Amino acid sequence: MTRDGRGDHGDTNDHGDADSRGDVDSRGGANDRNEPIAAALEAGIALFNAGYVSAAHDRWKSARMAISDDAVADDDADIEPGDERVLRGLAAVATAADHARGGDRSDAADHATRAVDLLDGIDEACHGIALEPIREWCRRLAAGPGAIGDDPPPIRIDGVAVGFEDLDLAATLSAAPELAAAVDAENEETMSVAAALAREEYGTGRTQVTELVFAYLRRPEARPQIAARIADRVDRDRRERRDVSGLFE
Repeated sequence: MTRDGRGDHGDTNDHGDADSRGDVDSRGGANDRNEPIAAALEAGIALFNAGYVSAAHDRWKSARMAISDDAVADDDADIEPGDERVLRGLAAVATAADHARGGDRSDAADHATRAVDLLDGIDEACHGIALEPIREWCRRLAAGPGAIGDDPPPIRIDGVAVGFEDLDLAATLSAAPELAAAVDAENEETMSVAAALAREEYGTGRTQVTELVFAYLRRPEARPQIAARIADRVDRDRRERRDVSGLFE
């Protein structure tokens, strides 16, 4: 599945170019402020569509907090007016879906109402996200208990219900730690380190860690084995860095 017109086909052998991702640095950010927002949005959408609604909420909430921090630190921060609202709105959708899944009608309706309020007036020009189907689901959920058993529709970008296979490098690295936290919380820190190592690989010709992180998202049947290989690679990197550091002590 691809997203027409985005130049991003989610191929593990074609991780996108610098223009589509921004210049990713080893600290996990990017020089283009719009790029990490897009990556966080897409990562959260893929998590949401895969059923990891709490992980999606956390990814969107973290991105929203980063926007707020940037705005406070830099009055000239290049932040699109709709970005914070759409992140807050999608986070409310995820919370509503989580409560609905748990059968908590009152809280589900409250968060669905909040999501509609936040997302109303935002059109598909905002990162190509089709918001009306998710708004309509939230309206039904807010209106009464009848929709409590209905799963939310998948969220689409440029007509595609985004899955892990559709994510480029930046969005994959954004999603991986949240997925690890949802699947096995003990792996979250290791996956965060692996994502940083994958960013360091970019432009060096090395892709070992990058390919493992892509596989972790895209091959759920082999996820435990891939996580073990990632942990081994992270441990090896730590040992190598300690050895190099010891040479200069």
